[in-house]
Amino acid sequence: MASEQVERRLAAVLAADAAGYSRLMGTDEEGTLARLKAIRKALVDPTIASHRGRIVKTTGDGMLVEFASAVEAARCAVAVQHAMAEQSAEVPRDARIEFRIGIHVGDIIIDDNDIFGDGVNIAARLEGIAEPGGICLSDDAYRQIRGKVEIICDDLGPQNLKNIGEPMRAWQVKLVGPGIATVQPTSLAGQAPTLALPDKPSIAVLPFQNMSGDPEQEYFADGMVEDIITALSRFKSLFVIARNSSFTYKGKPVNVKQVGRELGVRYVLEGSVRKAGERVRITGQLIDTVSGSHIWADRFDRGVVDVFALQDEVAQSVVSAVEPNLRSAEIARKQNVPTQNLAAYDLYLRGLAEADPLVEDGLRKAEVFFRRAIALDPHYSDA
Repeated sequence: MASEQVERRLAAVLAADAAGYSRLMGTDEEGTLARLKAIRKALVDPTIASHRGRIVKTTGDGMLVEFASAVEAARCAVAVQHAMAEQSAEVPRDARIEFRIGIHVGDIIIDDNDIFGDGVNIAARLEGIAEPGGICLSDDAYRQIRGKVEIICDDLGPQNLKNIGEPMRAWQVKLVGPGIATVQPTSLAGQAPTLALPDKPSIAVLPFQNMSGDPEQEYFADGMVEDIITALSRFKSLFVIARNSSFTYKGKPVNVKQVGRELGVRYVLEGSVRKAGERVRITGQLIDTVSGSHIWADRFDRGVVDVFALQDEVAQSVVSAVEPNLRSAEIARKQNVPTQNLAAYDLYLRGLAEADPLVEDGLRKAEVFFRRAIALDPHYSDA
C-alpha cells in the first residue's frame, strides 16, 4: 500500500513560554491566569498578527507560532519582549510574567493545521535555554536575519539540545532598552572608520557560502566570487571593491549596513554556491546598505560547461538592478571567456586557493596547479 504523502514546507518557528509559570501559579493561581490572558489579548496576539505569524497552538503557559519569514519572526519576538519589559517595569521581579522565546528556521511537517518535525523541536529546545525575557536563535535563523534586523547577538557557540542528535550553534539576542539596538560589530573590520560613498554606484561582493557539503569545494566558491568581482569590474559605471577587502569578512557573521560603512559601498552582494557533479547553483541577493532593503535576489542553475556564462549572467543581473540606466550596449557587451576547458579552469581555481595567503609553500603548490591548467589549455592566459 502506498504511504500517504506528507506535506512539508520551510518555515520560521517561534516557541515561547512563561518563565517560572508554575511558581507564579502556586502563589496566585487565578491572578496569574488572568494576567497571562490579558497580556496575550492586548499585546502578544496582536503583535504576532501584525508580523503575519500564525499561532499554531497554545499551552497553559506557552505557544507555538509559524512565520513565513525569519525576519518577521525575529521582529515579532523583539517587539513582544520590549513591550513586556515596559509593561512589567513597575512589577516586582518575582511577580513578573516573562517569556522565553526560541526561533529556528527549518523543515516542518504539516498535519491537520498542526506542525511537527525537527524545525519545531529545535525551536522548543532553544526556548528552553533562553533567559527569562530573552530570545535565543539557531544559527540557521541568525544567518537569515543578519543585516536585516538591527539587534545585538551574543554567540553562545555549539549547544547540546535535548533529543537533538548534534550540537547546534545558538545566538542570544541582547535587548538593551525600549528601542531596537544597533548591531554589535562582529567583523574583522569592526573598528574601521566610516567611509564616504563614491559618486557612482558602489558594490562589495562578499564571500559566497559553500553549500556543497564538501569543505574541499571551498576553493570553487571563492573562485566564483573572484570571477564575479572581475566581471562587475568591467563595467565602468560601477565602483567595485577589490577581493582583498571584501574577503576580510570570510567566515564571519556580518551586518550589511556595517559593511557599507566600513568599505564605503552602497550595495552588497552575498549568496551561496553549490557544485554537485556537473551542475552548479548560485543564489545571490543584492542589498542596499543604507536602507537594508533587498534590491534583487535570484537563483541560477547551470551545467559546469556553462560556468562562464553563469558568471556573466549574475554580473549583468546585478548591474541591471544597481543601475537601470546603464547603456544597454554596456550591459549586453560580450564578456571575454578565458578558456573553454573546464578542467583547466578548475585547476586554475585550485591554484588561486593555494596562493592565498602568499607564502612559499602555498605558491609552490599553486604553481603546480597553474602549470597543469596550462598543459590542458596553452592559451589560458590567466593561468
